[in-house]
Amino acid sequence: MTNSTTDNTQAVVDACLLAGQIMIQSGAETYRAEDTMLRMASAAGRPDCQSYVTPTGIIFSAEGSKQTHFTRIFDRGTDLEKIALVNAMSRKMAAGELTVQEALEELRNLEKADLSFPVWLQIVAAALVSGSFLVMFKGDWQDFLPAVAAGTAGFSSLLLIHHFTRVKFFAEFFASLMIGLVAFFFVSAGIGKDLDLIIIASVMPLVPGVLITNAVRDLMAGHLVAGLSKGVEAFLTAFAIGTGVAVVFSLWV
Repeated sequence: MTNSTTDNTQAVVDACLLAGQIMIQSGAETYRAEDTMLRMASAAGRPDCQSYVTPTGIIFSAEGSKQTHFTRIFDRGTDLEKIALVNAMSRKMAAGELTVQEALEELRNLEKADLSFPVWLQIVAAALVSGSFLVMFKGDWQDFLPAVAAGTAGFSSLLLIHHFTRVKFFAEFFASLMIGLVAFFFVSAGIGKDLDLIIIASVMPLVPGVLITNAVRDLMAGHLVAGLSKGVEAFLTAFAIGTGVAVVFSLWV
């Protein structure tokens, strides 16, 4: 009986930790990850669990257990589909439609799954977003194609450099640098008209909108450490984008 209880407790801990890890790595808010973990534990018959989540790590413990468990978070991105799937699993557990062992197995499969869109589609989307923002900012249609080209070059550089360096700041810096260079080339060649609007529209796919939103929501929910750390990360991203563009302006404009 003791071994059965221990195995069940370990399964609850493993499932909750993995659920929180997937959510944080996919760009979920800190309070959402904590709430989902505690709901899953409660649905599995352990309402006495405690969780503490930060953008870089998760601490989880169950009452009566001699161990406190910790999971390190290294990579963070945005994958709203994975967040929705984990939330759906927690709801199924609360409704009694999913056991903790079944949930753990599904979470392990979800962790390995790559649900992101193909790279070419991401680049095409970034290009269209850049052009659309130019129109939204009331730019001249003459600058539409330069904005699309700059957005394509910038987002492609972001993916390529981040793949090899794994340093987000450098990837964002060189991506904005590439955007500035391409925009300056089109304007100098007479193809583009308004350099400022082309650059502003092209850097929009790089702007950390989800990160800023999550930082504010975490602060409002009382998660000060997570909110401040996400705010600093968003500031560094904005600084990298601004620095890359500033280098181009300082050298050639």
